Amino acid sequence: MIEGPYFVLALLAALGSGLMAGVFFAFSTSVMKTLAALPHPQGLAAMQKLNVLIINPLFIGVFIGTAGLCAVVAVVTFVLWPDKGTIELLVGCGLYLFGTLGVSVAANIPRNDAMAKLDPEAPESADQWREYVTEWTAWNHVRGGASLAACASLILALAA
Repeated sequence: MIEGPYFVLALLAALGSGLMAGVFFAFSTSVMKTLAALPHPQGLAAMQKLNVLIINPLFIGVFIGTAGLCAVVAVVTFVLWPDKGTIELLVGCGLYLFGTLGVSVAANIPRNDAMAKLDPEAPESADQWREYVTEWTAWNHVRGGASLAACASLILALAA
């Protein structure tokens, strides 16, 4: 049974996963669509600025903090194995750590780094911008889905 500080850690991990799912959902359904609809110099320049400004204590605190919580919850879960809800906890933690953080590090961040080097005014950046929007958004769907599934799995564990 999940109780005490372990419950609080798992609850915070669930809330962080859900919050990140919302951030990714908002990006995929509105921010990226809006930027893609702009002429490429404006959309590209806006995304370059956004990628600088999103690196702030609040966003990083939730994004990386949730990963840290998931890592701690996973370790504690292995110690308490096979208590009720442990499978759901491990699934939820794994989804966040690999499907959210892992995808970000392997897919979205490298694309952000490459896009940051583009000149928004250069005509040749138009094709690279369109490719960036398509690929980045597809990977954002993956990490958004992983965050939402992690949240659901962690909630199921807490309800067990």
